[in-house]
Amino acid sequence: MKKILIVEDHAIVRMGIDILITDLFQSVEVHQAANFIAALNLIQIHLFDLIILDINIPGGENSRMIGKIKLIQPSARILIFSGLEEEIYASHYIHYGADGFLSKGASEEEHKVAILAVIKDGKYAGNKVQQYTLKNIPDNNCTSANPLEGLSRRELEVMHMLMEGKWTKEIATALNLKETTISTYKTRIFEKLEVGNIIEMFKKLEMYKDKSMDVR
Repeated sequence: MKKILIVEDHAIVRMGIDILITDLFQSVEVHQAANFIAALNLIQIHLFDLIILDINIPGGENSRMIGKIKLIQPSARILIFSGLEEEIYASHYIHYGADGFLSKGASEEEHKVAILAVIKDGKYAGNKVQQYTLKNIPDNNCTSANPLEGLSRRELEVMHMLMEGKWTKEIATALNLKETTISTYKTRIFEKLEVGNIIEMFKKLEMYKDKSMDVR
């Protein structure tokens, strides 16, 4: 019997994935968690074949959640389930140990393909990620490279909050860090992305997104 954990804070979304999984497998046991703490408690009790993880959940710590799960269950297969743009963020989370990235905007068929792929083969990459990878094998043109590849986990976390419109003080409080530390991270992010402010950062990511979509 397969054991699958759905980590998602919206009950209606968990219900939908649960139904889809039940239809996919003849014998399956599905567990649900609405926050990361509840998920960790379940992971300490049960050995899961697959963990479907929303990267933005209450109590979550972005990509660091992947490492914490792997510490408890090194063989755990993790499918990131996110509303973030696949072409921008997928490679980052896969780099930090996830076994696949599934966009919440994907079709029902793609949901099924992703779940089966990670359980059977251990890996899943959507068409946008595959096309981006193939496109960039022949050359190292930095203008087409993923702008997030050079960011650390903490820098990515701070960047997410900046893009959500949070102020330095709000981010410092949320991450339990000093405001000066957040300011330092902000400066590093701007330097690595080669931008001067948040508006330019938005434009940089949108430009990359547009380029990656051109490969389809």
